Amino acid sequence: MMRRVSTHLENWLALIPFRISRHTWDDFPCVVCEIEQDGMIGRGEALGVYYLGETEKTMRDQLDSIAPELGKGANRRDLLELLPAGGARSAADAALWDLEAQLSGVSAWETAGVSASPVETVFTIGLEAEPEEMGARAAASADLTLFKIKLNADRPVERIAAIREARPDARLVVDVNEGWDFDQLRDVAPALADLGVSMIEQPLKRGHDEELEDYESPLPLCADESCQHIGELGPVARRYQMINIKLDKCGGLTHGLELATAAREENLGLMVGCMGGTSLCMAPMHVLAQKADFVDIDGPLLLKNDRLGGFIYERGLVSLPERRFWGT
Repeated sequence: MMRRVSTHLENWLALIPFRISRHTWDDFPCVVCEIEQDGMIGRGEALGVYYLGETEKTMRDQLDSIAPELGKGANRRDLLELLPAGGARSAADAALWDLEAQLSGVSAWETAGVSASPVETVFTIGLEAEPEEMGARAAASADLTLFKIKLNADRPVERIAAIREARPDARLVVDVNEGWDFDQLRDVAPALADLGVSMIEQPLKRGHDEELEDYESPLPLCADESCQHIGELGPVARRYQMINIKLDKCGGLTHGLELATAAREENLGLMVGCMGGTSLCMAPMHVLAQKADFVDIDGPLLLKNDRLGGFIYERGLVSLPERRFWGT
């Protein structure tokens, strides 16, 4: 078996600047991995984990380093040994899933044992200077009913109150991206519960969340930065009620499915999230999303343009395109 393996870099412009507690994006650079065999080309995209130092260039270098093994026929299980968890492995894993589906005629969803049903994604509202601006963003999205709100230490309750006033009908989850300390979490959580928030994601810094083990939160807490892969699940299960599985963190759908199973065995809820990206990046997440309680695969909605023939986003539901795009 011989394959042709190639990688290239792309950059996708943000629709508007996207801001969280510690970073602002004007664009979303990514790496794309392509693996060709018998006239079929499998594709995978990754943005990487920026707060762990990954860039599109470091991921490309990692992928180029294993191109000989992939060219000789390395499979998804081999990949778990060839690269550590991270964006590079996620891109290669996605390309192998896509290639396997084309060669076998069995879709990635079927191989994973799930349906390819439409899933409801959150729509993310980034941080704005004033609470009223965030409320206006929610009001302008009248066709959507599930929002993920980015917060920091500055007036979090006021921001959620403004959104709740604008959209009393909407379901809300919040994502702090490590932006609070324990005292602020303890002070703010009851007010957010009163405002009808369903969950708080990553309130404290990764590696500084031990206090959560004895904390009885009025809302479920979800680990994002604190849970990169299955090896970190033990302490996470003592501190959180949910985890956010991002394929760029855990290193691809193959490991993501294993992590989802292990999390359920720990009685943890599941969210499937993304680091941004086009429909190509969202595609393997749509497979895992079939197992999730919350889904955050709105990356293409944050871009000026998406790939041609990508996923269909309509009133918060994400559906497969009619023509073959990935994994079918």
